[in-house]
Amino acid sequence: MKDKNAWKERLLSIYHILASDKSKKGARITYGVTWNIILIFLIVIVLVSAFAGGVGAGYFASLVKDEPLRSYESMRKDIYNYEETSEVYFANNVYLGKLRSDIDRDEVSIDNVSQYLKDAIIATEDEYFEIHQGVVPKAILRALYQEFANSSMQSGGSTLTQQLIKNQILTNEVSFDRKAKEILLALRLEKFFDKDQILEAYLNVSPFGRNSSGRNIAGVQTAAQGIFGVDADKLTLPQAAFIAGLPQSPSAYTPFQNDGTLKSPEGLEPGLNRMKIVLTRMLEEEKITQEEFDKAINYDITQDFIEPKPSPMENYPWLTVEVELRATEIIMEMLATEDGYTKEDLALDDELYNKYYSLAYRNLRQNGYTIHTTIEKDIYDKMQEVVKAYEYYGNDKPEKHIDPNTSEETVVMEQVETGAMLIENKTGKIISFVGGRDHSREQTNHATNAPRQNGSTMKPLLVYAPAFELGTLQPASIIPDVKLLLNDGSGKEWEPKNYSKGYNGLTTARVALTKSFNIPAVKAYLDILPQRPAEFLNKMGVTTLSEGDYHNPSMALGAMTYGVTVEENVNAYSTFANNGTFIDAYMIEKIVNKDGKTIYKHESQPVDVFSPQTAYLTIDMMRDVITQGTAASVPGRLNFKADWAGKTGTTNETHDSWFVATNPNVTFGVWIGYDTPKTLEANYKGLSPGVRNNYLWADLMNATYEIKPELVAPQENFQMPGGIVKRSYCAVSGLLPSEICMESGLVQTDLFNAKFVPTETDNSLIEGRYVTIGDKKYLALETTPEEFTQEGLLLNPEFIEKMGGEELQDPKQLIPDKENWSDILVPDDVLEENGKVPAAVKTTAKDQKISWGANTEEDIIGYRIYQRIDGETDSVVGHVLAGDELSYDVGNGEFYVTAVDIAGQESSPSNILQVGNVQPEDPETEPADGDNEPTDPPDNNGGNSGEGSGDGDEDTPPDDERDPIDEILNP
Repeated sequence: MKDKNAWKERLLSIYHILASDKSKKGARITYGVTWNIILIFLIVIVLVSAFAGGVGAGYFASLVKDEPLRSYESMRKDIYNYEETSEVYFANNVYLGKLRSDIDRDEVSIDNVSQYLKDAIIATEDEYFEIHQGVVPKAILRALYQEFANSSMQSGGSTLTQQLIKNQILTNEVSFDRKAKEILLALRLEKFFDKDQILEAYLNVSPFGRNSSGRNIAGVQTAAQGIFGVDADKLTLPQAAFIAGLPQSPSAYTPFQNDGTLKSPEGLEPGLNRMKIVLTRMLEEEKITQEEFDKAINYDITQDFIEPKPSPMENYPWLTVEVELRATEIIMEMLATEDGYTKEDLALDDELYNKYYSLAYRNLRQNGYTIHTTIEKDIYDKMQEVVKAYEYYGNDKPEKHIDPNTSEETVVMEQVETGAMLIENKTGKIISFVGGRDHSREQTNHATNAPRQNGSTMKPLLVYAPAFELGTLQPASIIPDVKLLLNDGSGKEWEPKNYSKGYNGLTTARVALTKSFNIPAVKAYLDILPQRPAEFLNKMGVTTLSEGDYHNPSMALGAMTYGVTVEENVNAYSTFANNGTFIDAYMIEKIVNKDGKTIYKHESQPVDVFSPQTAYLTIDMMRDVITQGTAASVPGRLNFKADWAGKTGTTNETHDSWFVATNPNVTFGVWIGYDTPKTLEANYKGLSPGVRNNYLWADLMNATYEIKPELVAPQENFQMPGGIVKRSYCAVSGLLPSEICMESGLVQTDLFNAKFVPTETDNSLIEGRYVTIGDKKYLALETTPEEFTQEGLLLNPEFIEKMGGEELQDPKQLIPDKENWSDILVPDDVLEENGKVPAAVKTTAKDQKISWGANTEEDIIGYRIYQRIDGETDSVVGHVLAGDELSYDVGNGEFYVTAVDIAGQESSPSNILQVGNVQPEDPETEPADGDNEPTDPPDNNGGNSGEGSGDGDEDTPPDDERDPIDEILNP
């Protein structure tokens, strides 16, 4: 208490001193001086600050003077113009994956983002986000200080708004100029957009490292799916904290390597530590409770990382690339159309094409399209398995490769490749395809982008169906399969050959196609070539035709300049299944933009190519190819039945083997061959190339049947349209049967287009006489002696002329080696009578056989042998055909020979030969005519000519005056 009173006394003393007048006066002076000093100091500070601010403002203005004053629409376009990866779906909305891009990104609305993630981002990246106007002043002062102090440390954008400006409008350039523009634009952006809009844009554009496929990712939705396999609104607190920590250093903190595999524990450590920092800041900002923090920081986030997931490019390389190409072309045409250009304009102008293709390519990678395809995943997957497991391709063959840069030559082993295509007929949908055997070894898509000559699969497309349509051919039409020489257009002769190297004679178009005879196909094609049948190929979607292909006869056998792809070949065959209407195949069903609007939907544009009658007749013929022709191995390999019609094909030197077949639902085709054309092995594991390819076709169809039987094995058959009739015809000519044809058993039946049913009766066969000279046969004349002729069934010479005439090097090739044809004869060239009486021949005798030399005149058909009886009567005892052995066995007596020509004229007698013992005449008996000369042989009319033989035989002495040596030689 005493101390307390002492303090009071001291305080009162001080008060009295200060309250004195003297003290008051001193205080006022001190206050005035102090205030003046403070006021001067404040004025100086204000003046200095104003000057510095003016200088700073002027400097800032100089940095941003070139920056345009951006409108709301301009800034909105820039901020929301972030790349979004396009996605691809199989048929039936089955997800395939994302197309290739530099970075994967999926846009997401802020309403679909976890609150944990939004809080984590703000707490970590911009704690003042909710209250600042785009910039934080201290960050600006820090940047000014660093600039003037020439600090090596340069600050980046410190707010989310500034980072968004840097990523979407400016660049990552480190400079005060860029920083000044960033500040200006951040302030302006905050004026136009609210905080949720800015945060949403930031969440969609920021990079987040790699996903489990090893691809670079951006945007929180892509990060959530690519790292944890969940959507952004389903992220837990630890997951959100981990993702929020990634933008500071995406490559360092990402958990995945560039091949999609998880990093080592040491490699994961930086990202895990960063997650803990994020959680700590969230706690400090009171975004989470202590309990949430404790639970999250002790959570093992590594258990949430998803397994490495192969990218679509790894699992579906051929499909991914094909979808990219087709989608780019679709978008290209859309963009060009918007600018007033047509598809034809693009095709004619390479520069224009390249411009719009580049624009479309960029759009596809930036605009986040959803692309729906027609490919059925299960079928596609199964086909790839079958192709990998198939064991009958053949051996690899060496191929030399020369490096264009070093000219170094290396030898690589090429494997037999394959391509296949399955198309739904009525829609044109490509259900599945096979691009090759191993994409890592060979990237060419052999189904869509590897044109090859298509061999005999060209025949129905270019020869038979067009000929049916033009009325020059029907299935029963007769085509001669005989030797054929043609001019190939370059002045050289070309001789088409059948695969067997032989000839098959008169054959129907049906059989020619069934057995794949080449020569009849070429002959049928020549008949329609002036009408440019290749135009039919144009209508059926073949895009690789050259001008020369319109005129080349070998096109009938598939010898195209550039070839045709498997897709185009198969697509063309579907025309027959569609009653003659071509429906272009397609793979892209529709394209939807990120707003959910369908910007493209496929619409078929059918093209009428053939009449329904032509289509059905071709189908019906191709049925035979499978049941009894070159594809007869297929039905036994299939596990199911359907109404199949198809055609095989083999190219020159067996470089390619094809099989394409169609049924009422689908058309399917398979090709095998080496990338660098080489001959396929004639026999591999006991199978020819054609059978190997047919077996692969069947195995792929069996696999498809297991998955979707109703697609490839329809219960119904092809339906025959009206206008088709069944008629009998003569198998020799294809015309209405004649009596001779019916008697010969050569009448057959087939289908006809009612418009082209034959109206003429067959005249190809005639019954008549013919003569044989050696191995040649000639028609007899009315005056030809009957004993030298035979009765038989002959091809009418007029018909032979129609089948080739002088071009036929051997008319006998017309007769096929078939039952009922063996008795039909083909007369050789007409044996013309020379108008002269044949010259006599000279005879000799030995024992009981007489012989003579051949008459060299060309119209001689044979020889008569006469015997003189009683020295008076001459009678014919035999005849020999020209070309046979010129001798005749006789008995005892006197004999001579005459030559006979085609007109029946007979030569003078040869010399008379006495054979064996002849009873001598009574010497006392006088000749009836009063002279001693031997009786003359009969003349050509059976009388006596009184003339010699014309070859010296008149000098032969009577028997009683003969030389003894002559008697020994000619008893």
